[in-house]
Amino acid sequence: MSEAYQLAKKQDLPPPGGYKPIPFKRLPAKQYFSGYTLFAAFVGVTSFGLYLYSITAKKILKHDIEMRSAKLAVYPMLLAERDREYLKQLRRNRDAEAELMKDVPGWEVGTYYGEPVYKNLPKDTLVDPIFHEYYVHSSPSNWFKRAYAALRS
Repeated sequence: MSEAYQLAKKQDLPPPGGYKPIPFKRLPAKQYFSGYTLFAAFVGVTSFGLYLYSITAKKILKHDIEMRSAKLAVYPMLLAERDREYLKQLRRNRDAEAELMKDVPGWEVGTYYGEPVYKNLPKDTLVDPIFHEYYVHSSPSNWFKRAYAALRS
């Protein structure tokens, strides 16, 4: 037989004296703190966190009360300003109608050729106009912004 065959046939044997033993025992983790120390640290950190939480919760509650009070104080003024601007726009619409129809004989502002539009209402009763009538003399971009304001936000 050839020498190459003899080398291939030769088995791989352990080193003289055998292999080292396989370490299979569990090595315990190095302990820095005892169980009591860890529990005391947990209680301390939790207590400190609850203390900070209570302080912050009180500050937030005070801020919420302040903001609510401010809104309640400002709200009537905002409503009054809104109503004032509404009436000013109605006046501008009336004036624009009067200017536009001044050359039409028999035209009276707020009526249809002298006939009241609402027959069963007293003469000085305010009738809220529909959306298109309210914005009739404004620019189309203003009308579009107001009509689709809910879609923009």
